Amino acid sequence: MDKIVICGKSNLYGSINVKGSKNSTLPILVSSLLSDEDLELTNIPILEDINNMKMLLKSYGAKIKYKSDGLIINSKNISNKVANYDIVRKMRASILILGPLLSRFKKARISLPGGCAIGTRPIDIHLEGLAKLGASFNIENGFVNAEVKSALIGNTIRLPFASVGATENIIMASILARGETIIYNAAREPEVVDLSNCLRSMGAQISGDGTARIKIIGIKK
Repeated sequence: MDKIVICGKSNLYGSINVKGSKNSTLPILVSSLLSDEDLELTNIPILEDINNMKMLLKSYGAKIKYKSDGLIINSKNISNKVANYDIVRKMRASILILGPLLSRFKKARISLPGGCAIGTRPIDIHLEGLAKLGASFNIENGFVNAEVKSALIGNTIRLPFASVGATENIIMASILARGETIIYNAAREPEVVDLSNCLRSMGAQISGDGTARIKIIGIKK
């Protein structure tokens, strides 16, 4: 098809049901790793990336119950193991599990993610931000090995550019960190706000989402 020709001057009317945003749903699914309580979500889009994320969380031991209008996910009995490479390689958003796993287990190992069709998008901003919270990393044989000696500690983090994924990863890691974290040059996209709204409903203390300065006060649970 070379073109679409629209004729007439009729007024448009009617309504449609719009599914939730994939870019918001992926980090919100990951946020379930921060809690041992049920997280109930509705209006989930039916997409391959969403299904892959659910498979990834299930591989860690998360339990997912399906409802007619959404799902309930529980991560109470997850185990900290190496993520399934066949899933991670398909989906760049899998790197978002790094922050929550470090918060909960103090160590994590994940293969370098794929799923990006627009060229090289390194994860160094994610790692640099998490390192400011006290994590240490080494990359070998295509895997990221991460560890925290005692606990993640809040800090001031200035991102070199407003990365959505790095902002989301740092927010989730900061939720259970000790003290206060401030992210400067934070991403302001709607998916960051959606994630923050979800985390606040789970008990997190976040302010400033939607602006270039986001503040997180760590909580114990």
